[in-house]
Amino acid sequence: MVVRADWEDQFVEYFRVRAQSLRRLAYSLCGDWHTAEDLVQLTFVRLYRRWAGIRHESVDAYARQILVNAFLTHRRARRRESLMADPPDREAGGADPAEKLAVRRALAQLAPRQRAAVVLRYLEDLPVAEVAALLGITEGTVKSQTARAIQSMRASLDGPALTRE
Repeated sequence: MVVRADWEDQFVEYFRVRAQSLRRLAYSLCGDWHTAEDLVQLTFVRLYRRWAGIRHESVDAYARQILVNAFLTHRRARRRESLMADPPDREAGGADPAEKLAVRRALAQLAPRQRAAVVLRYLEDLPVAEVAALLGITEGTVKSQTARAIQSMRASLDGPALTRE
């Protein structure tokens, strides 16, 4: 008979509830499902090691911090590789797949920190202050980096306006 501590049960439940959304975030950051899986696995391993001491109200922010740091470390280690591998295995409903692919390609052309800022700010819908804390930069830097990134994406998409919905 295996007896688990209450915190282990809480971790298993957290994994069950949040793993898919962390996978989507990781994919948005790196553009490759296999790498996203690796980043999420690393995130949960690191999260598990600290689980007993993490405050419940900050666990999501801490998990995102681990994931973003893992992504940035991965990008530094693999600078020569392309960010964009294949398009996602399955398309979410709604937008035209060609438009989604164009946006993914535009994201892939951004520098890793700019890409992280755009993904966290606009895809994860995090406030500027939280993005700044996650990336370890000032709020002004988040604003300028996202503005430059959006401008660059607009140019590569040949001018269509990117709006926050």
